[in-house]
Amino acid sequence: MKSHNPTNQESERKKLRRGSRRKPTLCISTFTFLARVYSTMALTVLSLFFFLFFTTSNLPSCFSGQSSSIESVPDLQNTMYATVDGYPCVRLLNLSGSIGCANPGRDKVVAPIVRFENVDKLAEPSAILVSADEFPSLFTRISDDSSFAIKVSGVLVEPKIDLQNNLKGFSPDQKFPQAQFAPYHNTSYEWNPIGSGIMWKSYDFPVFLLTESGSKTLQEFVTKNEDKKKAYTSNVAEFDMVMQTVKSGTHDSKSCLKESTCLPLGGYSVWSSLPPINTSSLQQSKPILLTVASMDSASLFRDKNLGADSPISGLIALLAAVDALSYLDGLGDLSKQLVFAVFTGEAWGYLGSRRFLEELDMHSDAVHGLNHTLIETVIEIGSVGKGLSQGVKNFFAHTEGDSSATSQTLIALKRSQESLLSENIKIASASASNPGIPPSSLMTFLEKNPAISGVVLEDFDSVFVNKFYHSHLDDLSNVNSSAVVAAASLVARTLYVLASETEDVPDSTLASINVNVSLVEQLMGCLLDCDPGLSCSLAKKYIAPASSCPSHYVGVILEEPSSTPYTGYINDVPRFIWNFLADRTSIPRENNSSGCQQGCKGRHEVCIKAEVDGKGVCVLSTTRYVPAYSTRLKFESGVWNLLPPNSSDKMGVVDPVWTESNWNSIGMRVYTVQNASYDRLVLLGGITLTIFAYLAIATARAIFSKAMKRD
Repeated sequence: MKSHNPTNQESERKKLRRGSRRKPTLCISTFTFLARVYSTMALTVLSLFFFLFFTTSNLPSCFSGQSSSIESVPDLQNTMYATVDGYPCVRLLNLSGSIGCANPGRDKVVAPIVRFENVDKLAEPSAILVSADEFPSLFTRISDDSSFAIKVSGVLVEPKIDLQNNLKGFSPDQKFPQAQFAPYHNTSYEWNPIGSGIMWKSYDFPVFLLTESGSKTLQEFVTKNEDKKKAYTSNVAEFDMVMQTVKSGTHDSKSCLKESTCLPLGGYSVWSSLPPINTSSLQQSKPILLTVASMDSASLFRDKNLGADSPISGLIALLAAVDALSYLDGLGDLSKQLVFAVFTGEAWGYLGSRRFLEELDMHSDAVHGLNHTLIETVIEIGSVGKGLSQGVKNFFAHTEGDSSATSQTLIALKRSQESLLSENIKIASASASNPGIPPSSLMTFLEKNPAISGVVLEDFDSVFVNKFYHSHLDDLSNVNSSAVVAAASLVARTLYVLASETEDVPDSTLASINVNVSLVEQLMGCLLDCDPGLSCSLAKKYIAPASSCPSHYVGVILEEPSSTPYTGYINDVPRFIWNFLADRTSIPRENNSSGCQQGCKGRHEVCIKAEVDGKGVCVLSTTRYVPAYSTRLKFESGVWNLLPPNSSDKMGVVDPVWTESNWNSIGMRVYTVQNASYDRLVLLGGITLTIFAYLAIATARAIFSKAMKRD
């Protein structure tokens, strides 16, 4: 048993007192730690509360009432952003510089949307929403007012139905289009007096022509956000139109081709003979009557250039004339060979016709069977869609020189007119006061051979009657099918008269040459509208179009030029024309039941309709593709090289050598953002609240610590 010892007891009490003092120290340390944790949490919660108060409670209107439908990131993006469809103005280059539109740097452009009609001065860089009828006025101001132009970050052009009836006219081309190629000196003459020339200028901001659906999307977005708009938000447009030539600093065709940041403008022309040419025959070739038209147009907007009157009305007339002549027997017995050519790239330096003549000089496979020395007369069908006036179809024959062959052509035109008296068709020679022929492919042939006979059939005399020349407004509503039918009838009968080489072709024979009115109307619907467009039954009989909306922009050369190109690199319209002409000018095979998957056995046979069913049909036809690109370019080892100018090629000397800039993507979207001033206010408020919260918590912590020490 342990003894009772006072000394030991006192020692135990001291231990207890020391122990009791350690416990309170441990409690204060734990409390301090928890106080710091709670204060930090309080600071975070206060900051988060402030952020949510100023942002979540004031979210842009595009979030309002839609949170329940947001289930994924794509849903969130669709809620925040509205993609707007449109036709872009892109960057094109030549040897002396660039034209067209592009973002000014390497990044997307974001700018608030303002209406042109509400703008006197621009306080900040803005995207201007402009109606189609005010569009010309906007670009006039941009050209004349540099202080205004520098604040333009982008342009959105609204479409408008029946605008043609409200506008006096709009042509972004020059007053004398491609004057440098004229075979005469008076290049100050104004064939296109309404021309503004704006498409030949360079703009360091994006420009989009809205589609009807794109315009509807934009209007719905703006209207929805106007109802809920706060003073500190704005609707902005984001333009993704960064051009590779801008990023790389290659500002002309020579440098961009060298750096592979652009591609040459070009494509494929088509030619065909009626009847087919027997190149293996030992008989002497006949003189050639060459009838030509163009398949490409131009516009400020890359993919919106239908060119209904100029020049597609002439193309449709040519196709209808070929169809009418194809039903005649005995064409092989005529004294002259009928050849038809449809050129592309004519709006950009007459690329198609110049390359066609170059291929003839080289005797290439693309023009096998033709000899340029045998071309006796060139008849060009130009703009003929507006030839109807007060029930009369008026056309004018523009000629250069006064050769006997030209006189014969004019006589044949008159003879054909007389055979069409019931159709109210009138043909007249163009005014002698004109400086020469209007802008046309015939200029190329005259430059090559000034002695050649040529006639250009147009719906105007001294100035263009098409007030929307090379404009996106030159659409189906700008032409008349009756005028196109009349032009096709006139050309078909004239060609027969000239090819017969007899003084008096029987009226009954001419009366049997009739243009199919339904075919003309079909072709207009296929080539001049999106509905049905190339989804029309006629086009789908021959090709599988990439798009129902036809585009008559020349495009770019994507591969090494060839007389037998890969059809995947050829645009829809040239493929349709090739198949149509090959079909209409063909002689069917006796045994035509099998397809042409393994190729056609006959030397002069071609395979048509192969895109439709994968089988196709072999027919005997002389129909070929001809590359169309600048004669100053040569494709070598996968690279385009610029050739030095040849003094003997006058057109080559003045050839601009057009190219189109590459790009990664082109698009546009709109959304709502808070103004920068409001963002700065939120930031300042957040910093201020954070500082006050920190000071308050620090003060509270100090007071609490002192109180605990006193205890």
